[in-house]
Amino acid sequence: MAVFVALGAFLMTLAGGWVAQRVTDRRHLVLGLAGGLMLGVVGLDLLPEAIEAAGAPVFGVPAALLLFVGGFLVAHLVERLLSVRQVAHGASGERVPQVGLTAAAAMVGHSLMDGIALGAAFQVSGSMGVAVALAVISHDFADGFNTYTLTSLYGNARRKALLMLFAAAVAPVVGAATTLLFTLPEELLGGYLGFFGGALLYLAAAEILPEAHHTHPARSTLLCTIGGVGFIWLVVGIAE
Repeated sequence: MAVFVALGAFLMTLAGGWVAQRVTDRRHLVLGLAGGLMLGVVGLDLLPEAIEAAGAPVFGVPAALLLFVGGFLVAHLVERLLSVRQVAHGASGERVPQVGLTAAAAMVGHSLMDGIALGAAFQVSGSMGVAVALAVISHDFADGFNTYTLTSLYGNARRKALLMLFAAAVAPVVGAATTLLFTLPEELLGGYLGFFGGALLYLAAAEILPEAHHTHPARSTLLCTIGGVGFIWLVVGIAE
């Protein structure tokens, strides 16, 4: 059942990527929406789940929040290192394609974990599986949208963006199938969600949103960002 439901996530991920491709003439709106979706996923979906699942606090701070900060710092460090390397090769001022591929790979990993969470939920009960399925299928549209946007934003060829999009679409199916063999410990899943949320927030706040507002009036772009957050809020509320 979980694998069958994961096929819905597969289709929704491809649909999100398709939308991201079709609105390239409104790139600033695409980026504003992507930033809002990423912010909503992190603040309203990933972090609450991570804090609940990641186990006991470490020196007074929830483990998930420590990993969240760690993910943010690691994303910042990776981008800085890649940027320095690009400058050293005479490409100053250009975006670093490897950053986009790394971010997209993280999205693929997140989609894989979505599939694992989906399979694990169905192992617990049918009602829990349905609730998780609704959340996964709904926000995998945002995952597909963001995967394609992140890859192409950093100057990668359309072929690579489509390849990463397809990988992100297949990942939930693979993740759901693996739960037929094992179950991921809850603490490990919570820690991963916290770390991934920090990296995703960095990309949204330091890259996606500044780029969205760089050369365009802010009002329509800001509305798209708010709309993205609102959409994730609606998804989370329905799932609960």
